[in-house]
Amino acid sequence: MARRLDISRRDFLGGLALGTAAGALAPVEALARSTPAGGYPPAIMGMRGSQPGSFDVAHAVAWGGQRYPRPSEQTDGMYDLVVVGGGISGLAAAHFYREQAAAGSRMLVLDNHDDFGGHARRNEFTVDGRQLIGYGGSQSLDTPGSYSREAAGLLRALSIDPERFYDYYDQDFHASAGLGRGVYFGAGRYGEDRVLPELDLYGGPSARAGNAALLARYPLDDAARRDCLALLSEPGNPLAAMPRDARIAALRGMSYRQFLLDTVGVPEAVYLLWRDSIRGWWGVGWDAISALEAQRMGMPGTRHVDLPPVPQREPERNEPYIFHFPDGNAGVARALVRSLIPGAVPGSSMEDLVLARVDYAALDQAGQRCRLRLNSTAVDVRHTPAGDAVDVCYVRDGRVERVRAKHVVMACYNAMLPHICPEMPEDQCEAIAYATKVPLVYMSIAVRNWRPFAELGMHSLSVPQSSLMHAFGLDFPVSMGAYRFADTPDQPTVLHGSWVPTVPDRGLTARQQHEAGRRQIYETTWEQFESGIIEQLTGALGGAGFDPARDIAGLTVNRWPHGYAYEYNELSDPAHYGPDEGPHRLGARQMGRISVANSDASAYAFVDGAIDAAWRATREQLG
Repeated sequence: MARRLDISRRDFLGGLALGTAAGALAPVEALARSTPAGGYPPAIMGMRGSQPGSFDVAHAVAWGGQRYPRPSEQTDGMYDLVVVGGGISGLAAAHFYREQAAAGSRMLVLDNHDDFGGHARRNEFTVDGRQLIGYGGSQSLDTPGSYSREAAGLLRALSIDPERFYDYYDQDFHASAGLGRGVYFGAGRYGEDRVLPELDLYGGPSARAGNAALLARYPLDDAARRDCLALLSEPGNPLAAMPRDARIAALRGMSYRQFLLDTVGVPEAVYLLWRDSIRGWWGVGWDAISALEAQRMGMPGTRHVDLPPVPQREPERNEPYIFHFPDGNAGVARALVRSLIPGAVPGSSMEDLVLARVDYAALDQAGQRCRLRLNSTAVDVRHTPAGDAVDVCYVRDGRVERVRAKHVVMACYNAMLPHICPEMPEDQCEAIAYATKVPLVYMSIAVRNWRPFAELGMHSLSVPQSSLMHAFGLDFPVSMGAYRFADTPDQPTVLHGSWVPTVPDRGLTARQQHEAGRRQIYETTWEQFESGIIEQLTGALGGAGFDPARDIAGLTVNRWPHGYAYEYNELSDPAHYGPDEGPHRLGARQMGRISVANSDASAYAFVDGAIDAAWRATREQLG
């Protein structure tokens, strides 16, 4: 059995990343809907991420066929580069262009949100005089030791040294504080609220006694407990009767759900215990992920299938999952802005970046070499009649404006390109339409203390069959610069909750579930988020002294209907599709003076995928 890292991305996303009285809602509601003085975006609570108003124009164009008139006058003078999209890929494109183009190049970055960073978003709270920082989207630099030369070079240029996180991330914190991982069985699904330690899915026969003791307390019937224990105790090869050379195709062609229920024959209640454990990784549960992927990840029942040698799609590298700013990859976005617009973000190091306050008024000033214009939604991007420049029309404050540039990089949501780039060929439009982004919601919950977790002896809880948060717990234990993690239970801190909406066990593919999940996000109101979060926290932590009216100090719901980039799923996509081959390659094809850069164009939902796409797009334009 392969050795598991103590803190891996899989571990984190599997469990951490991822009946209240009506009167308890009022204080939280008032806090969440308040707007700090000056409207400082990271500190605005309530519905954030794709906040109300950020997508109205785009939906009018894509869904309603709205067309906006082209202004006869330009808003600004000629730009060398206009970037549509102020996420990490768009900001990186501006950085690469500045480094490679002629000195003094003029650049403009447009973004439809009121904050920059794309999914790399920052949440701030002030609780009892203490500043708390959390992440509202893209969370960590995953295995930076494997980054391309260009992506690694960008981090160096921004003074981001991943090696320092070995000092900043307290990898021993959970063990030293006596905190483990738990499971919250909600009353709505299991009849009563119950919090118990998680089972050992990987210990095999050596974990049998401990698993047996735990299963005796799990809300399962005797048959399910018996079969679950047998499964976890490493049974024989369920595919022993099948020729060895046929097993890879067999596992690739069935979901892990089918494998457990039909091949192994466990009761559905056993499968449901960890059906959702993969949602933070793939955006769907094990009903839509192959049994071959389960085998790669060492899931119960798969470890003794005895496969012939097969290349690993994404081998787990020997780097812990610790490369995390307190605000996640918003730290990378802020470092890019600091480099592009001197004076907008004070400081010079990755450490002082954590507490730096962005001067949003300085982002878009006349005379700057790079300008970052927020609340601006692109609606038409096309070449001038002579073909020597590109006109970009966008809507800001209800008015259509137009800028012109020698080059344009489209670093926005990929699926919008066919609607706003009328010159895009039909085959490229079809290629882009193949994928759909993974919808997700990241919830940042500021609490006055984390004593209930200490009382339970747990740092995070997974929630089987949850209709909202499928995982929640303490944020990453990172102390960096002058910012300190709350390392004692009586200190205020930020809890992180994850919801990736799915429609499981109905035979839907990952893409179909993503589309349905996006509708779920749009249809879920703030009141439903708020009451659901309070209900789950109270059900799980109430027995350990949690009181929502007293303990919750702030709440931010980061809603991303168009979340992370689609990564090919071998159960429902051709097995040979991946970052190096698939429709996304055609979708990212250069269109004259227009290039495409985003993680969608890489079919890889990670920071280095976004950066590598920016490098490619910039090189296309600069030749």
